[in-house]
Amino acid sequence: MSNLRPIITICGTTGVGKSKLSIELALKIAQGIHGWRGARIINADSMQVYTGMDVITNKVPVAERMGVEHLLMDFKQPGEQYVVGQWVQDAIKAIDETHRMDMIPIIVGGTSYWIQHLMFPNRLPTPGQTLSDSVTQSIANLPPELLELFNALPEHPPSAASHPQDAMLLHRLLTALDEPVAQRWHWRDTRKVMGSLRVIKDTGMAPSEIIIEQSKTALIPRYRTLCFWLYAEPSILNERLDARVDDMIKVRKVLIDRSLTDRLTDYTIGIYQSIGEFRPVFFYDTYLQDLGYKEFHDYLASAEPSEKVFASAVEQMKYGTRQYSKRQIRWLKNKLLPAIYSANGGGDHAAALLPVYLLDATELGDQWTSRVLNQGERIVEAFLGNETLVDPLLLSERAREMLTIDVKPTSPTEILRARKKVVCPACTLDPSQPFMVEDGSQWEAHRRSRTHRRHASRDKKMHGQPVNRRVMVHSDIPSKVDAEDQHRSIV
Repeated sequence: MSNLRPIITICGTTGVGKSKLSIELALKIAQGIHGWRGARIINADSMQVYTGMDVITNKVPVAERMGVEHLLMDFKQPGEQYVVGQWVQDAIKAIDETHRMDMIPIIVGGTSYWIQHLMFPNRLPTPGQTLSDSVTQSIANLPPELLELFNALPEHPPSAASHPQDAMLLHRLLTALDEPVAQRWHWRDTRKVMGSLRVIKDTGMAPSEIIIEQSKTALIPRYRTLCFWLYAEPSILNERLDARVDDMIKVRKVLIDRSLTDRLTDYTIGIYQSIGEFRPVFFYDTYLQDLGYKEFHDYLASAEPSEKVFASAVEQMKYGTRQYSKRQIRWLKNKLLPAIYSANGGGDHAAALLPVYLLDATELGDQWTSRVLNQGERIVEAFLGNETLVDPLLLSERAREMLTIDVKPTSPTEILRARKKVVCPACTLDPSQPFMVEDGSQWEAHRRSRTHRRHASRDKKMHGQPVNRRVMVHSDIPSKVDAEDQHRSIV
């Protein structure tokens, strides 16, 4: 393991200064740290891979890159899909080339999902040539309407809000083909349902089969990785994010370019998902879309653009940006950190193969220099020199707080069994659209809620007994009567 080649990764929320730090560290390495000739930055931002819209996607202007080479940026055309498996392969090639040049790769971006799959191989499904026996048997047992749907999956997932029957039909199909995985997805989460169905189409295996297969292989790092988590207190960061959106809006011509309107017909493809803060999170080769450029569609498409509509779109973008930042933190704490800690095997954080450091970027100016840049430079120098590293938990109180996490399951099979959704028959007002909630603590909280108690009391009056327990739903849409004997969940 000690022979693994070194890389540096910089993760963190949007707007926290990841690009700034990467350039500063690259310039420090270029001074000749332990014989390395310099560093190259490899982009891990899923929107910055696309050409154009530099302001909206927050690319560092070329003039501000201080001569540091940036790779995997500005090389895909708008409208072109580019997914995690493709990026990982391109990143590996860029890393290999950088090491041959006696330079250090610095992987930088807010798409932590991509970085995680770069760090740990064998966690992505691969295309298959034949169907597994399980999938073959499941397909043979499909009723005609589900078989027809499987053979002609829609190009894009339907909206559960406007087309609930189509959404339910997709979930029924997934349940028939792979019930363990279907049990983890809410029927309204059509993108995740479609993602799992695409896995079956593309690999010939059920996602649960892939997960079980992955469980046979331990998390083994691809590189010796120094991980920086650049962090800022949300209350302070949110103010910066709002201000940055306002700065973007000053480049108003970018948003009201009427020539874009005709092309903005599909907001699930390429860069058209973005207005500053969209980042596609890829699961089983399918995009999960956040708020993005589409928020300005009404304004752009209007014959007489309204300032009120524009202002509303700006506020939605600010809200979406703040929510996206929260999701990035959740991913880091709930996904990336547990995977890294598992690969490190516990024990001494400072002596780990994959040391993780939180740098506090809450305050800028002199505080940035002392708490981010200086600390980062010292850690990089020790890491590249194979010297003893400072304990990450001793770097600051905030570092100790954020890097100390509850032990979470990292085995794919354990994850598969977790977070299942269950149906509440009392709160299912429309049998074709069952009310679902996560099993465990969320179910218990829901069961105690005023809304549930009101619905349960209503059912007790109607049927003579309370409906106060969760149920599971299988491949058929439940009726109100037989829902108590069925159960269903979410991945």
